[in-house]
Amino acid sequence: MATLKEFEDALREQGMNMALAILQRLRDRDRATRTVRPARRLTGQKMTPELARAILELHGSTGMTQQEIAFKVGVNQGRVNEVIKHGKWLSDDPAAPEAVARDKAKARLRGEPKPRAKRVGAVAQKQPTRPKKPERQGQLSLGDL
Repeated sequence: MATLKEFEDALREQGMNMALAILQRLRDRDRATRTVRPARRLTGQKMTPELARAILELHGSTGMTQQEIAFKVGVNQGRVNEVIKHGKWLSDDPAAPEAVARDKAKARLRGEPKPRAKRVGAVAQKQPTRPKKPERQGQLSLGDL
């Protein structure tokens, strides 16, 4: 597959000036209509109940896609999907699963050690053990027959 530059060189070699003129006109038209797209976000906003409600409002009142909503409010599309489909982030409860997961991820990024789970109850129950499987007697090979 040839590049556009190689294609232009081939047109010049063949003396196809009309084709080169058309190509230049198309290039100029594209430059005139091209817009500068904002760069992809490196970090998004922290999810809050207010932001979740804004996402639901945009989803309900506009025909925007999840990706468009995500770009507008400054979060990724997965967060928008969690809010719309699963109702996450609507409460400000720090014990909610999504808030706990967020806090653990932030702690990992800071390099903090994992918090140890506290045992409830004084005695830990023993896991039942399985009976041992009998050992294999032997194995035959084709040469043994």
